[in-house]
Amino acid sequence: MEAETLALAQSAEFSMWALFARATPIVKIVMLMLIAASFWAWAIIIQKILVYRRARREVEAFDRRFWSGDPLDELFDEIGTDPYGQSERVFAAGMTEWRRSHRNDGGLIAGATARIDRSMDVAIAKEAESLQSGLPVLASVGSVAPFVGLFGTVWGIMNAFIEIAEQQSTNLAVVAPGIAEALLATGLGLLAAIPAVVFYNKLSADSDRLVASYEAFADEFATILSRQLDS
Repeated sequence: MEAETLALAQSAEFSMWALFARATPIVKIVMLMLIAASFWAWAIIIQKILVYRRARREVEAFDRRFWSGDPLDELFDEIGTDPYGQSERVFAAGMTEWRRSHRNDGGLIAGATARIDRSMDVAIAKEAESLQSGLPVLASVGSVAPFVGLFGTVWGIMNAFIEIAEQQSTNLAVVAPGIAEALLATGLGLLAAIPAVVFYNKLSADSDRLVASYEAFADEFATILSRQLDS
């Protein structure tokens, strides 16, 4: 009996693929779900890093143009009513409402300042929604993946104990493969969850900083327009 157990232990493979291949169908489904969630999370992470990097460059470039001293009307005519950059869209929303608030005789319609503020607030809200899209997926993967992996582990260990009972042996060579297969699910769950949580926190902070820069620009721009209204 011991010789057969030793032979079984020596013949068992413990590579990742071997553990996956020996797992029960339920555990395989759990593992595949976790692998898919991990790839999905990394796709969002990479995409958001590139988007935020481009947004920061756009903010810096537009700030230089805005504070260059050129007339705002010329800058608005240059970028148009539907620009590409986020800061430009906030600026375009304010300038569009500014021009709409002028009557044919050159005077301003009452309540222009409030309408300009609301227009820029709506534009900022749209940009914030675009920047934060995908982040809830990272939060979900980070919070759910460990429990999904734990479910796979519990299911795998349950089947391992059933196999132990059928073989009527508690030898480590019999127990180890089933336990290793079950623990692989937990490992995959953590592998998906840890990067998702770390980058969710980082990307959320980056998004908040970008939105704060848009809000600060909107306040400065509204102050400039208010000064022109008062004059």
